[in-house]
Amino acid sequence: MLNIKSDYKYALVVPTSMGVRLLPPDRQTVFSSDVFYMQATSAETNVASICSYLGLPVKVLTTFVKDSPIAHFIKANLRSRNMAFEGKDVEQGGPWGYRHQFNIADSGFGLRGPRVHNDRAGEVGKTLNIKDFDLEKLFKEEGVGILHLTGLICALSRETGEFCLELAKMAKKYGTVVSFDFNYRASFWKNREEELREIFKKIADISDIIIANQYDFSFCLGLDFDLSKYEIGMAPVEQFKETINQVKNKLPNASIFATSLREVKHANRHLWGAAMLNGEAWESIDPKQIAVMDRIGGGDAFVGGLLYGFLKGYTPEKQLQFGWACGALACTYITDYLQPDNEEQIWDVWNGNMRVKR
Repeated sequence: MLNIKSDYKYALVVPTSMGVRLLPPDRQTVFSSDVFYMQATSAETNVASICSYLGLPVKVLTTFVKDSPIAHFIKANLRSRNMAFEGKDVEQGGPWGYRHQFNIADSGFGLRGPRVHNDRAGEVGKTLNIKDFDLEKLFKEEGVGILHLTGLICALSRETGEFCLELAKMAKKYGTVVSFDFNYRASFWKNREEELREIFKKIADISDIIIANQYDFSFCLGLDFDLSKYEIGMAPVEQFKETINQVKNKLPNASIFATSLREVKHANRHLWGAAMLNGEAWESIDPKQIAVMDRIGGGDAFVGGLLYGFLKGYTPEKQLQFGWACGALACTYITDYLQPDNEEQIWDVWNGNMRVKR
């Protein structure tokens, strides 16, 4: 079982590389649009938004391009989300120097699936360095409930992988729970499999919470699964249970394994479920139909809701239900992060309560 310290200044800390997302309005394609919404974005702050909007203290560890208007836009957005942040301001170094990443994506519609284009050349987040942060102060003096890491930051560069590993080691030293979402992306891993599997295994070995599915375990840890059988016949919850039964002894420090489950019927109608092994007890939610405005960020919101449930001391059943509902609710926003009004709104989603609130 998790033992989350109560004497913390920050309930949740996330290292991240911030960027902006450009999104066409009205579910149009990028190619057909000449007007775009711009949002500050990162998977890790997507996760942290549930805690920050619901009143728990959150801190973001990142890095910025000095005097960049995009950096100013991002900082203002993080403040609006009630997030403290710390990060070095890095000189741009001219027009071909550092910048914040761009994520250019549409939402899809009906039988047209979403398309995402990442432009991460010169990304300032690649400069994240353990020397730029006072980790003794953060973890020992101030205190942190959960440190949440993702494979997106670990795989960004060799330096960010080492950065995440050192963060995890320091967190464990001072009794902070470590959460690790593998979040495999094939484009990040190309020609780097050996390097990244080594760093992922080291972080996974000291993590308390693992968020991953059978594909993540196969690609990120190099475990030998027959993935073809997961494509046919077996129910998603049973797939995950079989996977965890094969891997849990390889990661003995982890007490919780969890994943969201998604089956896409069309771009605006998904089947959404979840499963979790908490100690020796299984909790699961069979996939249920949900309406989708924009699917991007639904998985992050699931993780954020789950972590919130851990921090609030919910029962395992309610932890998973809250995570499921956060993911389902996030899919109704055009931002890729959830902005909940309060806990009641999220529980209404779980309970199927769609009545007007006056």
